[in-house]
Amino acid sequence: MNTIPLPARSGEHARPVRAWHAALAGFSASLVGIGLARFAYTPLLPALVAAHWFSPALAAYLGAANLAGYLAGALLGRPIAARLSPVATLRSMMLLTGLSLLACAWPAGAPWFFVWRFLSGLAGGALMVLAAPTVLPHVPAQRRGMVGGIIFMGVGLGIVASGTLLPMLLQLGLRAAWLGLGVLALLLTALAWGGWPHVAPAAPATATPASTPAGTLRALYACYALNAVGWVPHMLFLVDFIARGLGLGLRTGAAYWVLFGIGASVGPIAVGDVADRIGFGRTLRLALVLQAAGVVLPALATTTAALAASSLIVGAFVTGTVPLVLGRLHELLPGQPQRQGQAWRTATAAFAVCQALAAWGFSFLFGHNGGDYGPLFLIGTGAIGLSLAIDVMSIRKPGQ
Repeated sequence: MNTIPLPARSGEHARPVRAWHAALAGFSASLVGIGLARFAYTPLLPALVAAHWFSPALAAYLGAANLAGYLAGALLGRPIAARLSPVATLRSMMLLTGLSLLACAWPAGAPWFFVWRFLSGLAGGALMVLAAPTVLPHVPAQRRGMVGGIIFMGVGLGIVASGTLLPMLLQLGLRAAWLGLGVLALLLTALAWGGWPHVAPAAPATATPASTPAGTLRALYACYALNAVGWVPHMLFLVDFIARGLGLGLRTGAAYWVLFGIGASVGPIAVGDVADRIGFGRTLRLALVLQAAGVVLPALATTTAALAASSLIVGAFVTGTVPLVLGRLHELLPGQPQRQGQAWRTATAAFAVCQALAAWGFSFLFGHNGGDYGPLFLIGTGAIGLSLAIDVMSIRKPGQ
């Protein structure tokens, strides 16, 4: 990849940062902040209950603390970066995540866990709003789809690790699992440390700040938020649906979760490559059509092929849609890194709010409809369909 020449700050020697190292830093941030801090908790939850650290209800509540922290981080990430600098914030948030995972190795009670799970979520939200916008302005436009895919592939690898690496760590004990996650997070922090670009590139003189209607941006925010609603049935209920709803057992449910993670690992790279070829707007619409098909499949068919396809497709777009939305913002706000960052923070906050509300709403519905999974997948499909309709209606000119 290309070398990025960075102007020296006062007291620093000028140094080049290679684009591959910047992409690796972004990848590490998403793996640490979301892949490990959030998704590794899913297989740890039953282990926490089995080890009598917490009751089932309390363990689930502590998991929700991460989502609350994520919303706080999405809102506070850029204000913190304005005070500390983006690079200092990125480094400190990755360190905070590693420390939070290490802290959870000690069963010091629910308040202790709540604080550290909240802080891990806060760090993850800040990393999500800062990492890619810090890296992508330094990447040639024709390669932003691929590099964005590399950055967000870390989330998918975290899901894969939650289904493969953690069972092995748990054989050594629950404390060893938390310590292993914390050490891995700190190693990735060290790997990313020198890869962050320090100086945002100057905006091109051809930038046209007034060319994007506010309604188009609001439509994109709504589109992304509705995606969060559409994914919740798979993210919360897929394994339970297969294991208990279909009576196939936890081992089979976990196997489909690994498929979901594999899709989440390759999805960002695949959609990024397509977006580099046909544009982010067109790729996003194609992705919404495929997502709707993937979300509705379990409500229509429960064959092995249908469940595998659904797991792979939805997994791919849970992570793949993130670089698509970010790339779409770059299309709508060309050469305006500050506005791009602000818009990405707004989109991430909208996503976090709707994800939390949808998780509660779907759980409430499931608890009051006799344990019927079908309506959950149908409602999720409707949310994706509404997202597509909003996006299509927001088109203002050819090529968008």
